[in-house]
Parts: sequence; structure tokens; C-alpha cells
Amino acid sequence: MILGLKQFFVLFVLLCLIGEVNAQNDKNKNVPNLKGFDEKPIHFGFLIGINTMNFNIQHSGASTPENGNNPRYVELLSLQPGINLGIITSLRLKKNLNLRVLPGISFGQRDLSYIDSEGMQEDEAIKIKSTFLEMPIMLKYGADRNHNFKPYLIAGVNPRYDLAKKKQNGLLLNALDFYYEFGAGFDSYLNYFRLSTELKISIGMRDILNHDGTGELLDLPYTQAIDKLTSRIFVLSFYFE
Repeated sequence: MILGLKQFFVLFVLLCLIGEVNAQNDKNKNVPNLKGFDEKPIHFGFLIGINTMNFNIQHSGASTPENGNNPRYVELLSLQPGINLGIITSLRLKKNLNLRVLPGISFGQRDLSYIDSEGMQEDEAIKIKSTFLEMPIMLKYGADRNHNFKPYLIAGVNPRYDLAKKKQNGLLLNALDFYYEFGAGFDSYLNYFRLSTELKISIGMRDILNHDGTGELLDLPYTQAIDKLTSRIFVLSFYFE
């Protein structure tokens, strides 16, 4: 998870630098683009994003007859890129503050590897594919506009329902989860639309592991190795409004 966050942070800083260069170039223009855009009471758009999904894993360290009294440990393999798609409804509450509802769908994958007490990988990795229906409800607070550039912060909640919930080669996950979300971005005002670039992190509130397991005796060790499983998702989004 730390490696993924560092990669996203570096990418976001680069994007901010590009945005600032564009803003400085725009100062040479006499008239800002989309003048009065932020004063509209409501506006719409769409978003495209790139995500990486992660787990926060708490190991149980359990030694049970089902796992041969040999505790297993779980680790996430390399992060896999996914896609986010959604639509935007943005309501102006007051100057620099907007309420945003962003229904959409996202696709991603997480690969889990089971390790025995001697550090040897057991079996093949468990590939957990997710297709989330989501409904982010966010507050967006922006700084004062600097010609055609404006940074902002966002925070809110996001319920997600996994349409791909099923037995995942030994694990059974709960479909519904709720996430805290926060992040930052910048608005770029172009000739015909506003382009926003945003980086955010989603932190799952619930333990999404079904501790009853799949009902298969051979699958019990996979469930018993985990005490708690929560979700983490990093999203780099591009908004067109």
C-alpha cells in the first residue's frame, strides 16, 4: 500500500506542476476562460479514472487442525490498475464550496498470496476481481481562482456494492462496504470545459471478510488465516464539466 501511495503522490505532484505551468502561461491572456462558471448553481459532467485496489490485512496467526497446525500469513501481490467511470452532479452551496454526487462503476483486481510460517508461498495466488457500483457524496472546497487554475480539497463518503461478489478460490467476501474518502486536485479552465485532475484515497470502514467461510472444509484455512480484512483504494480521476 505504501508503494502505491508514493507512486500516486509523485504522479500528482507532476500533474500539479504541469497545471501551474499552464496557469502561468494563461496569465498572458487578457480574458480568463469560462468566466462565471463557478457561479452556476448546478452543473454536470462525467469522469474517467484509474485506480489501484488494496487490502489492509490483519493476520490471525491461528494454528488449527484444518491448516495442519501451521499458521498462514497473507500478503498482497503487486498492485493492479483498474478503471473508474461516472457522471457528475455538482451543486454550489456557497462561494468555493460545492456538494458533488458522483454515481458510477469501477473495475479492479487484488491478488492475495498465502505464505506459511517458513516463508514459502502456498498454492497459487487468489485473484479477487471486483466490479463496484458506487455513489460518492463529496464536499469540494476550492481556493480562489487564479486566472484559469484553482486547487481544491475534497472529502466525503462512498458506499460501494461489489457486483462480482462470489467465492474467490477459498474466500467469501461481503458485497457492501462504506468508505471514507479524501483527497486533493486542481481545476483547469479551458476554452469549452473545465478539466479537473484529482487524487484521492478511499478507506473501507467494514471488515469485508465473511468469517463463516465458503462452506467448504478445504477452504477453512484461507479464512482462518485472516482476523480482519478491510479495503483501501487509490483513485486518480479526470473530470470533464
